[in-house]
Amino acid sequence: MADEANRTAFLEIQSRMIDTTGKIKQVQTQMRSKEAEKKRAFPTMEELKQVPDDTNVYKSIGRMFVLETKATLMNEQENKFKDGEASITALQSSKEYLEKQMAEVETNLRELLQQDPGLARQIMSMNVV
Repeated sequence: MADEANRTAFLEIQSRMIDTTGKIKQVQTQMRSKEAEKKRAFPTMEELKQVPDDTNVYKSIGRMFVLETKATLMNEQENKFKDGEASITALQSSKEYLEKQMAEVETNLRELLQQDPGLARQIMSMNVV
């Protein structure tokens, strides 16, 4: 009876670990995406600062270019840069929370395996495909 309860607990912990790992990877991917967006916005802003105010500037939309004012493009790039920084900060705190959850799950798993060495032997004897 206790063996079945431990096995159920193990499966639940394993499920939480897989779920948390997936969420961490998703957050890391989002962070890389926002970092890349931020890196593209910064050089664009720097180049736009060097251009005289009366110069025609074009915004790329798909395969077409639209005439915009320099101020509009500067605002868009500054907003992208600021939004990227804010998103990265939020994602970093989310990642830290998920890593704490993962550490908690790992601790629970260790405790379960120390509590029931028979379960640990069963898990080790399973064939991983």
